[in-house]
Amino acid sequence: MLTVINNFLSASELAHFRQTLDGANWQDGARSAGQLAAPLKTNLQLDDSSAAARRLVTSLSAKLSQHPLFISAALPDKIYPPKFNCYQNDGHYGQHIDSAIMRLADGSSLRSDLSATLFLSQAQDYEGGELCVEIGGCLQEIKLDAGDMILYPANCLHEVKPVPKGQRLAAFFWVQSLIRSHQQRQQLFELDQSIQALTIKLGSDDEEVRRLSALYHNLLREWAYA
Repeated sequence: MLTVINNFLSASELAHFRQTLDGANWQDGARSAGQLAAPLKTNLQLDDSSAAARRLVTSLSAKLSQHPLFISAALPDKIYPPKFNCYQNDGHYGQHIDSAIMRLADGSSLRSDLSATLFLSQAQDYEGGELCVEIGGCLQEIKLDAGDMILYPANCLHEVKPVPKGQRLAAFFWVQSLIRSHQQRQQLFELDQSIQALTIKLGSDDEEVRRLSALYHNLLREWAYA
């Protein structure tokens, strides 16, 4: 149910993101939180209307639309425009759950099926800052290297631990998936990854590979928008 995408950003892409954020205009992150979550949120957030934010959103959105592992895992229908945050000086975000329905700029709505965090700071460059996700009755602590991404179900309670030293930079966003069910989406992801591996081993003309591919697409057709 947790999917890690290592090296989502290349070294050059990461350097571009960091350079852009270095001179960015940050504001109080609590301004974007809901009524219940705002008192729990102590961080900084990039001004969505700034030129820096617009450039980074364009770059990240283009990357998401072309990344095969992200597409396989998320099966995205809609993606909430990415936001960028900064935790420092004991900044944290207490345990909360993300809003189920989010309004987009064009007036349409997005159902938050998946939450995503793209780490932009090296893990050794700051203390604390673990993303803690409660899933299946267990608490998972995630702290990845810069350029790595984590996807997790948006219906999970989660928090960001305090950052007493250093600076934790990240991008975050939400996905409405073609497949609402987390279990069905996970099954399709595992099936797709097996098909990709078998295609490399046996070739795309192999009869069993073709049959598994047909099964994948028929399940996707059956479950999409259900």
